[in-house]
Amino acid sequence: MKKIPEFENEDKERQFWAKADSLEYVDWKKAKKVVFPELKPSVKTISLRLPESLLEEIKLLANKRDVPYQSLMKIFLSERIKKELSA
Repeated sequence: MKKIPEFENEDKERQFWAKADSLEYVDWKKAKKVVFPELKPSVKTISLRLPESLLEEIKLLANKRDVPYQSLMKIFLSERIKKELSA
């Protein structure tokens, strides 16, 4: 196995791995699956225009479930995307 070089910064490391074959540097047979429970997914703020009546209905549903309305919207979107992708 080749030794993984030291990198000046993340950009240099990205450039290296974009061209290098990891099989020359890492023994993937020894790799283990790891879970990062504290890792939070990246989020991006968007602007979404909704009819006021739809937003009020979402807020009403969220209130009944005792969750923030934006969280409920994410749940609904996630469920629908899974359904569409599995069809």
